[in-house]
Amino acid sequence: MLRFGCSQIVIDRIDPLVNPGLAPSPHLHQIVGGNAFNTSMASTDIGNLATCTTCSYADDLSNYWTANLYFKARNGSYKRVPQVPNRLLFSDTFTTKTSGGFVVYYVSPGKGKVTAFKPGFRMLVGDAAQRTKIGSGRKSQSCFRCYSAKNFGGDNAAPCADATLDTEELPKKACLGGIRSNILYPTCWDGVNLDSPDHKSHVAYPTAGPQTFTGSSVGGACPSTHPIHIPQIMLEIVWDTTQFNNKADWPADGSQPFVLSTGDTTGYGQHGDYVFGWKADSLQKAMDSTTSCMGAACGGLKTQVIENANKCSVPKRVTEEQDGWLPSLPGM
Repeated sequence: MLRFGCSQIVIDRIDPLVNPGLAPSPHLHQIVGGNAFNTSMASTDIGNLATCTTCSYADDLSNYWTANLYFKARNGSYKRVPQVPNRLLFSDTFTTKTSGGFVVYYVSPGKGKVTAFKPGFRMLVGDAAQRTKIGSGRKSQSCFRCYSAKNFGGDNAAPCADATLDTEELPKKACLGGIRSNILYPTCWDGVNLDSPDHKSHVAYPTAGPQTFTGSSVGGACPSTHPIHIPQIMLEIVWDTTQFNNKADWPADGSQPFVLSTGDTTGYGQHGDYVFGWKADSLQKAMDSTTSCMGAACGGLKTQVIENANKCSVPKRVTEEQDGWLPSLPGM
């Protein structure tokens, strides 16, 4: 398993996967990773286009992005919720000092059991327009955890694995330690297409269902249509909602006040985008390693200090107010 931090490279209203070439795109995203990120990104080897990355592994020039989270006050105004490192979950200096951003996981069931992504590979998990539960739910693909302890700790069981702690919808109560978001990507690939029109059809979850690390998503049987096992990517974001815990500021009807930048107050529309950009065969070597890399240090992978990562940036393509108290969400 690889586990590492990535600082924010930009917050912007563009989406080169779902809305290529469109600026502004419909809603705001937070982005981490390489500096090849742009309004459009060619279906090529991003690892050869980017020259720096905000991630602790210097060879990971991929891009990862998700919707932002906002607080809606009783008077109808909005304020962006800041992100913080998972302070009590990690010991490596890089991950605990990231600027915004989030933690990225790559998980494999063992050496030689997964095929790393190929140059040009990209995918999407979730649906920004979703507002209701699908069937019995997809909590093991996307979940939220309401931290019960201050300083962003406590309740640190495996993500999306505890029915008493994890919810597919946004928590409906004040969370003393903030809210953790987890997004788990598919682990099976058709072996042919690097992308698909919906950015989903070329990948799939195991036949036994999209379970978490201890279940079938890592080593579970893939469907015959998608026979190639790929690493499981998981994004982990901690939203510092603690400054918004005063119930007097919440909606008068007591409903939960947090909303994704898509306008989603349910959480069912949580989603994550991914464009592969690891240098050469560095990811495959890491997945074949017998070492579990629980931080910035990992045999065979080139690392960088947080100061260098935070120098990596891209220009903002859409000029608009994102912070402070806003009368409406950007783009809404």
